[in-house]
Amino acid sequence: MKKTVMTLAQKKAQQEKSSMLTAYDYTTAKLMDDAGIDALLVGDSLGMVMLGYEDTLQVTMEDMIHHSKAVRRGAKKALVVTDLPFLSYHVSVEQAVLNAGRLVKEGQAEAVKLEGGVAFAEVIAAIVRAQIPVMGHIGLTPQSVNAFGGFKIQGKTLAAARQIVADAFAVEAAGAFAVVLEGIPGDLADYITQRLSIPTIGIGAGNKTDGQVLVYQDALGMYGDLQPKFVKRFGEAGTLYKAAFTTYQEEITTGAFPSDAHTFPIDQKIIEILKQEER
Repeated sequence: MKKTVMTLAQKKAQQEKSSMLTAYDYTTAKLMDDAGIDALLVGDSLGMVMLGYEDTLQVTMEDMIHHSKAVRRGAKKALVVTDLPFLSYHVSVEQAVLNAGRLVKEGQAEAVKLEGGVAFAEVIAAIVRAQIPVMGHIGLTPQSVNAFGGFKIQGKTLAAARQIVADAFAVEAAGAFAVVLEGIPGDLADYITQRLSIPTIGIGAGNKTDGQVLVYQDALGMYGDLQPKFVKRFGEAGTLYKAAFTTYQEEITTGAFPSDAHTFPIDQKIIEILKQEER
């Protein structure tokens, strides 16, 4: 059965956890879909883990549309949510609605996600009025990395915690169907989760949220040498890939691959005829 925005709402109502992972291509999306993951996030994190940027700020609408289409082809059951990239919804409400519409029409997304709370409530409401489901994102918002002075945990002071709570209520009031809580203390995420009627999806926000999301390269040990405190590695794909690539390189160098088992045969009479014709 196809999962929708209502699936996450129903899970919250039934006190069941929702699973979400980032996805950026058809093959990975299909594997996640087959594994039963509830929602796939085509995150602007692709700028870092797929395109090699230092942050998410260089990602374009064209990047998001390209990857979103690929993920949608692989996700037959999972809900596909696609990020609105930096400056695609900041200039005007009209621009935000148009770009959200592009992600749905061209990128085949089933919902969009944007960062910001109180300051972007009007934008969320306008996109929702256009019949496009919106997932909010508050706390540590990567598109604000320069304003934050780096990737730092948010909400640790009373004033900061109050602001995040206000952001959460603003996102809900604007009509978002869910909200990502990133990089905030676990007890604060618990406090917010208990007070919102919409599902909360945590990343670096403890285990009391209604669901969890991770960048899959982090979860599989594929990206960088550092492991953030909130990341658990569920596999060591990076080590596996590197070992396979190294073996491939060695076998090409030694001539071990391809062997006769990987080579198509031909009747040797044909080769002899070719040689005679060459003379």
